[in-house]
Amino acid sequence: MNKKVWIIFYVSVLIADLIAVYIGNEMLRYITKPSLMLLLIVLFISQTRNVSSSLKKWIILALAFSWVGDVSLMFDDVDEIFFITGLIAFLWAHIWYIVFLQSVTKIEKIGSKALLVAPGLLWLSILMDILNPSSLGILRWPVNIYGVVIITMFTGALHMGFVNKKWFGLLIILGALSFVVSDSLLALNRFHQPFEYASIAIMTTYGIAQLLIILGAVRYITSTSKQ
Repeated sequence: MNKKVWIIFYVSVLIADLIAVYIGNEMLRYITKPSLMLLLIVLFISQTRNVSSSLKKWIILALAFSWVGDVSLMFDDVDEIFFITGLIAFLWAHIWYIVFLQSVTKIEKIGSKALLVAPGLLWLSILMDILNPSSLGILRWPVNIYGVVIITMFTGALHMGFVNKKWFGLLIILGALSFVVSDSLLALNRFHQPFEYASIAIMTTYGIAQLLIILGAVRYITSTSKQ
């Protein structure tokens, strides 16, 4: 199937999920939310099926763990264990994205850019200053560890700006930035101050983040195979 068709299909399901959130239709969400990462997995595999690359497995693992995280967080209001499970799943999703980004950095012979750590550290320090440590409870250290991991992922994404394939770098950077925004909104809504339409804002930025990262990965993997 054509990539544009898959993108339209994915965006349509994402919009349906946002509508389900807005009208409070939980039954529809049991279909739409778990479908999102599955669609991206199919999109990614279909667009790279003719390419032999060791990079592919890291993207598939990241999406698979993201799917586990999505499903777990659907039940976080039932028991906190589901939130913790989702947190761990997304932590691993970010780790697989980090492995992918570091692999690209090695392939492209991009040296470490220490200053690129600054934006992520600044974001984390501001966010943790806003969040009251006492409100995190037993999740204080897991949330801190998650913050460090996503900073590492974001920093790795910023390094993609030095890859000659500019569209790839831009897609990855924007996707990682959107992921940081989504996770920040989730943390603020859960541990600081719940706000109106939080779920819609979180899902919108999350859905866009994953799509951009996957499109960037597809572009890089397919373009390098033609060299």
